[in-house]
Amino acid sequence: MSTTYRTFFGLRKEPFPMDLAIKDIFHTPQVDGVMERLDYTIELGAIALVTGDIGAGKSTALRYAASSLHPSEYNVLYLTASSGSILEFYRLLLNELGIDISSNSKALMVRTIKREILDLTLARKIKPVLIVDEASLIRLEVFAELHSLTQFEQDSKPYLPVILAGQSSLVDRLMYRTSSPLASRIVARSHLEGVNRQEMEDYLTHQLNIAGLKHSCFDDTAITAIHQGSGGLFRKANHLARGAMLAAAKQKLAIVKADHVRMAASEIF
Repeated sequence: MSTTYRTFFGLRKEPFPMDLAIKDIFHTPQVDGVMERLDYTIELGAIALVTGDIGAGKSTALRYAASSLHPSEYNVLYLTASSGSILEFYRLLLNELGIDISSNSKALMVRTIKREILDLTLARKIKPVLIVDEASLIRLEVFAELHSLTQFEQDSKPYLPVILAGQSSLVDRLMYRTSSPLASRIVARSHLEGVNRQEMEDYLTHQLNIAGLKHSCFDDTAITAIHQGSGGLFRKANHLARGAMLAAAKQKLAIVKADHVRMAASEIF
């Protein structure tokens, strides 16, 4: 089915993919803002927040920003958080560092993590950067302890910058008193919102160009319907646009209209 609609529109590959190459990521002021804040946070060795609704492009923006960090100078530690305990968080981080320990001792885990961070920073001259995606899932009791990972030499050395990314509820969780030691280290915040209609039109054209279509197959009504139906959020826009193209191809229509977007909307949440 997918091959049929790609052939109908003359596409080289599947449009609107999740796994875009870094060079193909659509630039917006919000993406550039994430990069600026990441650079600033790394320079200070502090903590930054990246928030936004589901599908706003947080992970993509972070991937783009992190791509600027050369592996000979930086070690990007990327975790996808869960609602598990602090022990689970430490194990995820140890695994990302390539360390396997069988002990369930928090103290031992923290010492091991800090020893590795110090070795990276001082011995190998590589700057570690911890990115925690889906951080809004983290338990409050985990937030209460996380700041200890960033404390080196009586809290005088900023060896481990941290980027926390998640839904807007992440901010609310950091407002709790138990989270204040962590929140007090935050120096930058970036909130990703849905794009406006013109940006959505540019985004759709950009994605079609990547897939091999040199002109937009969406008429104005379809672009408006995709923008409104997605709330300006890229992930849902991808589903609507791809589904609308499929609906149009079934009808042998080279121009995608609002009716096709409405058909696509009936298939997704």
